[in-house]
Amino acid sequence: MWYFLIKQSSLETKQYQNLQKRASLTEVERFNEPYENWHLFSVEKDKYAAFMDYLDRDGIAYELVPDRPTRAEMLAMMK
Repeated sequence: MWYFLIKQSSLETKQYQNLQKRASLTEVERFNEPYENWHLFSVEKDKYAAFMDYLDRDGIAYELVPDRPTRAEMLAMMK
């Protein structure tokens, strides 16, 4: 499984809906200001290349990790 982390503010509603359809699981990690909320898309290994291509074609910035990050790890990425 691969995990794509995308800042909530960088997605339009239509993009978010398309990504939800392509991912195995979609989660939202909510943080208080001044930090941003993140969408976490779980994608099967055999589908991650197509998912990544879609993000690249739409110009969506993302972080890609092989293991699901903890909330503390996500917060550390923003500091």
